[in-house]
Amino acid sequence: MIIVMKSRAPQNQAAHVIQELEEKGLKPVPLYGVERTVIAVIGEERDLNIGHLESLKGVEKVMRVVKPYKLVSKEVKSEPTIIEVNGVRIGAKDELTIMAGPCAVESQELMDEVASKLSAMGVKIMRGGAFKPRTGPYSFQGLGKEGLEILRNSADKHGMAIITEILDVRDVEIVEQKADIFQVGARNMQNFELLKELGGTSKPVLLKRGLSATIEEMLMAAEYILSHGNPEVMLCERGIRTFEKETRNTLALATVPLVHELTHLPIIVDPSHATGKKSLIEPMTKAAIACGTDGVIIEVHANPEVAMSDAQQQMRPEEFSQLLENIKPIADAVGKSF
Repeated sequence: MIIVMKSRAPQNQAAHVIQELEEKGLKPVPLYGVERTVIAVIGEERDLNIGHLESLKGVEKVMRVVKPYKLVSKEVKSEPTIIEVNGVRIGAKDELTIMAGPCAVESQELMDEVASKLSAMGVKIMRGGAFKPRTGPYSFQGLGKEGLEILRNSADKHGMAIITEILDVRDVEIVEQKADIFQVGARNMQNFELLKELGGTSKPVLLKRGLSATIEEMLMAAEYILSHGNPEVMLCERGIRTFEKETRNTLALATVPLVHELTHLPIIVDPSHATGKKSLIEPMTKAAIACGTDGVIIEVHANPEVAMSDAQQQMRPEEFSQLLENIKPIADAVGKSF
């Protein structure tokens, strides 16, 4: 159930509705928009008197939500969620968010070089993995806390924000201290305890689609984060596992416009992990922009040949610079700038 407050209704009227719901043992989650506040009701709502709720001051209407996900649904919030990080408005209709950086943090020298070059290109959000979820236990697992320090140092030198992956609930506090955006990888999309923990943080979360997850499952995973108090979630299409072997995954670009139909949350496309081939990153980035993505996250390494992970899908800085030039006409055509 959702309770829609009247346009410009005073905050104390919404507070009164919230109090009534809490007294009935329900969990109200307010979503504050530009024009109005919407209160999502979580819990057993069958015994609620809709007529009484609609009679409360400031209430415009009360609606049942049919979809299994409530807080991420457009039924709850019709206007898009915009997440501001380092001057970048992720989800804004006229902006294309660019995130870039190496797959893994390998050294201070590498991160300083990449940060310097990306910053000069106008990139304001740098990616880099300090904790790495690898398929094999003997592969490079990341530098951990040392990697976080390196990532933060490089970003601070060049006025950049950072996005990095979180794997374990035990690391949430330290990652929150250093990072600007949490990244939940495909393998952790349904790590519900981790999602709940991130719901209690104050930093935005990039939630990647699981290896074989449906769109509804991805939205339900996002619901966990929002229902625990953190409304700043962006989704990420990074390809799904199919029978195809020529690409690392299959990039399902229909996800982009469909997600915009179903939810108010921004969606980012990851063409690096989706294709696994450097030669495919630019064409799929162009296609993603044409589909209406709110942004892209691309792997860039100073010397991919010696990268400790994902060497085949990381671009050199000069290649990435050319990509930025080549995607401008597509961005212009859909009314976006970066």
